[in-house]
Amino acid sequence: MDKVDELAVNMEKMRLAEYMELLENPRRLLWLNFLIGLARGFGTAIGFTMLAALVLYFLQQMIVLNIPVIGSFIADIVAIVQAQLKVGGFIYY
Repeated sequence: MDKVDELAVNMEKMRLAEYMELLENPRRLLWLNFLIGLARGFGTAIGFTMLAALVLYFLQQMIVLNIPVIGSFIADIVAIVQAQLKVGGFIYY
């Protein structure tokens, strides 16, 4: 009898009944999954934006410090972009 009580307590902790109710209502399940997907996509977009802003900030700080290696690297990137704009196609090396 103790094992049955322990099993019942564990099932309550797992919220198994609520999970089964969710599985029985496919519309609610789809709606919840849709909302979760929206939240995950929004979080990813915000996180990537913050990461890109941090990278750009540090690159700007490196340009201000005028580090020779970084300066020439950025100059090469600018030259490649300008050449691509003139040609109007992709540049392969």
